[in-house]
Amino acid sequence: MEQFDYVIVGGGTAACVLANRLSAEGKHSVLMLEAGGEPKSMWIKIPAGFTKLLNNPVYNWRFETQPEDNVHGRTIAIPRGKGLGGSTLINGMIYVRGQREDYDQWSRQGASGWSANEVEPYFKKVETYLSGGPARGQSGPMHVSEVSERYPIVDALLAAAKEDGQELNDDYNDVRQDGFGHYQVSQKNGQRWSVVEGYLNPVRHRQNLIIRTHAHVTRVNVEKGRCTGVTYRHGGQLITVNAQREVIMAAGAVQTPQILELSGIGHPELLKQMGIQVVHAAPRVGENYIDHFATRMNWRVKNTQTLNELAQGWRLGSAVMQYFTQRKGLLTLGTGLAFGFVKTQAQMATPDVQYFFMHASYANAAIRKLDNAPGMTMGVTGMRPTSQGSIHIQSADPLVGPAIRPNFLATSEDQQTLIDGMKIARRIVGRPALSQFIDFEMSPSDAVQTDAQWLNFARDNGQTIYHPIGTCRMGTDPDAVVDPMLRFNGISGLRVVDASVMPGMVSGNTQCAVMMLAERGADLILLDAKRA
Repeated sequence: MEQFDYVIVGGGTAACVLANRLSAEGKHSVLMLEAGGEPKSMWIKIPAGFTKLLNNPVYNWRFETQPEDNVHGRTIAIPRGKGLGGSTLINGMIYVRGQREDYDQWSRQGASGWSANEVEPYFKKVETYLSGGPARGQSGPMHVSEVSERYPIVDALLAAAKEDGQELNDDYNDVRQDGFGHYQVSQKNGQRWSVVEGYLNPVRHRQNLIIRTHAHVTRVNVEKGRCTGVTYRHGGQLITVNAQREVIMAAGAVQTPQILELSGIGHPELLKQMGIQVVHAAPRVGENYIDHFATRMNWRVKNTQTLNELAQGWRLGSAVMQYFTQRKGLLTLGTGLAFGFVKTQAQMATPDVQYFFMHASYANAAIRKLDNAPGMTMGVTGMRPTSQGSIHIQSADPLVGPAIRPNFLATSEDQQTLIDGMKIARRIVGRPALSQFIDFEMSPSDAVQTDAQWLNFARDNGQTIYHPIGTCRMGTDPDAVVDPMLRFNGISGLRVVDASVMPGMVSGNTQCAVMMLAERGADLILLDAKRA
């Protein structure tokens, strides 16, 4: 039976960071197991190619939520990246650290060592952002750049925000997040820059690092309270490998709890219902699930061209030619051109709503099918939701996806934040600076005026924006699944290093926070190794 010092379960965002850092000194043997394959599609490096991959089962697990009354019985897509690079292969590339207050709140919740001052060096370690000030990293593996394309309607939006009393902000990832401006994205020279480019490809040659794809981990193995290794499926066979030091779960907030429960680690009653022997009682595995829920407000526009027309016919052909000759144009675009971080109440210390502006509108947002006529979209999300759901297995079969119950909009706080955020978006779009471009509001339309109508619109139309966290929450209280060193409580030799350990949502997109978490997680693992 093969033995490695460290076995990493997963090949996504956190896993690629861990594989790089844990193998760096050459002392430790590292095995990374990824259920998907190599990222080979031509669409991966083309930023706008995410529309081709978001529903592709080769690169997306294509999970869905269970129908819930909070969203009027709908199921909602929960895309998760599949293959080396994970969700950095298919996401919108938007790069947001979050607010310093997010991490100070983690620390207050019992995640000691994760305050803003303590995690800032790891954010800097992750990135290369050459336009930033001293708070930004200049030599990290992940290249970050501001959205390069400029359009008159975006300039008008920023002017409208200023008319509304909002600030403009050149770098929301610096000290202050408040304001409007152009998004930063994980790109280099007009191409997507995934963790494969940043962390994995430069170190594939290392003799002490083994990467296995199409290796679907079905369970972690525990003997007498210690995690000894994992069993994975490859080519129709079940293979077991041993971990002399640690097994590190890095399968993400959806699949880490799924694999743990399949292994007999979870709530005893649930495991018994599924016919799984209880190996370790951990009732909070799969609980504390939090995600960002967003609505998309759309306007029909005039006196300008939008992606709806530019991505059709001969214009698309011209854009393709521009991209492959200059690495410029609409194919460099992801899911957001302009950002907005606003306070829905003036007395708030920091913004609580995030906006995503695109000069495009969708006939079907779930599959990214564009309208035929000119349109624009303002995505609206409350950044720090208080509603919590769960992710649990619904079968003992590893190939059956888990039951995902987000419980979106369960709290009055989340409802009011989203309602207020949509009202402010409508108010900004109604300012004089945008009047030359606005024809009429398509969705939700002027017919929606009362809070009850706004909430009904959100329940009917809102979607997740793919930021699941919290299902193996870290902390020091009895309900915490892992401790602040990310060690699994009650099982030695098992650690969790992915978004599932986050005790609270960060204010913005989560990929950057996951990379920071993995950088610090690697340091914690190596520190324990030196102490042993």
